[in-house]
Amino acid sequence: MRRPFRAALAAPFLLVALLLPAAPAGAVTIEKVTSPGGIEAWLVEDHSNPIIDLELAFRGGASVEPEAKAGLAYMVSSLLDEGAGPYDSQTFQGKLDDLAIELGFDSGEDNFHGHLKTLTRNRDIAFDLFRLALTRPRFDKEPVERIRSQILTALARQQQSPEAIASLDWFKTQFAGHPYAVPVRGTPETVNAITVGNLRSYVKAHLARDNLLIGVVGDITPAQLAQLLDATFGTLPAKAAPVTIPDIAPVAPGRMEVVRRHDPQTVAIFGQQGLKRDDPDWYAAYVMNYILGGGDFSSWLTEDVREKHGLAYSVYSILQPMEHTGIIFGSVATENSHFAESVRLIRQEWARMRDQGPTQKELDDAKTFLTGAFALQLDSTTSIADLLVTLRIDRLGIDYIDRRKDLLGAVTLADVRRVAKRLLHPEALAFVVVGEPEGITPSR
Repeated sequence: MRRPFRAALAAPFLLVALLLPAAPAGAVTIEKVTSPGGIEAWLVEDHSNPIIDLELAFRGGASVEPEAKAGLAYMVSSLLDEGAGPYDSQTFQGKLDDLAIELGFDSGEDNFHGHLKTLTRNRDIAFDLFRLALTRPRFDKEPVERIRSQILTALARQQQSPEAIASLDWFKTQFAGHPYAVPVRGTPETVNAITVGNLRSYVKAHLARDNLLIGVVGDITPAQLAQLLDATFGTLPAKAAPVTIPDIAPVAPGRMEVVRRHDPQTVAIFGQQGLKRDDPDWYAAYVMNYILGGGDFSSWLTEDVREKHGLAYSVYSILQPMEHTGIIFGSVATENSHFAESVRLIRQEWARMRDQGPTQKELDDAKTFLTGAFALQLDSTTSIADLLVTLRIDRLGIDYIDRRKDLLGAVTLADVRRVAKRLLHPEALAFVVVGEPEGITPSR
């Protein structure tokens, strides 16, 4: 919910992506490529189309920026393709357009992301433009002020969205005093305080080879990629600036916060402590949450709150692991007069999962769906490259795709019931509510 969305694919690639067959999960072969200079990438070699897709992440993201400069990483990500090396913004963007190269960046709490997609014939210039964006960004006055203005406009629009208000306030309240409390895109005050010197300092301090994770898919051999890795990333700093960020749990469990807003509908974000991705209970919790609130119209929350009682327009839950915490959270939207009853039913389903757990059929259906749906996600070079980087971010191992089915298959009914008792505490659910809900008493 908090990570910025990547821009839509450029038209030349959209057509090709639509023509790509879905890749069965078991058919994806991942190879580790290490450059002569020691830079590692994971590669899925595929010569069926003349396309190369590279995804990368630098560990850190917004969590390593100063609180007084919140939004710095996001502003950097918005400016790296606005001129680099000898090319000003217009010239750089013109080269991308002329050669149908897709190049861009974004930032989340824990990682700074980059994306490059090119036709094979333009490979060398595409990688060189990527190198310039990362190592020689210009940060000229015109694009800096233009991007700053765009971010400020987006922040103002965000204040008109009940969902955004609730989400930002939930993180601010539950992670007070921690980098996760600070919005990834910053605030008007912090964005206005960012200088060109701050932008340059972030790049120099945090975009380094030791926190760089790369995934590549497409029409390129390991030998070709190895040479390009050094040419593209070899001049990055060897090590990122050391930053210590503590783990944290939500600090205000059970809190009910109401943001009054004149609207016939109430929107709320709710959540509590979850678990991190490396927790041994992850797969049992993943299946449990699918049954509870992650399975669209098949989930307990949707069935009870929306279908059975007709109270909510939407309701769901998500298991979200982060580098320094884990949360299980969700959202509900309903009429003001129905909100209190919706909260009661959400807590009721939370307690039912904790106290009773699912049936064997519900467990089997969930595992079947989660196993089958995974393969359908690998339907383009971009989705596979994204997966490669995610595997590296989450430290899941290069053989994860081969192991995933067995990991899910090993989850038993006893596992799900045990994990539900461990994680689900209805009284600890914290709500941030935006609207004019009836029958709700805010926490003091």
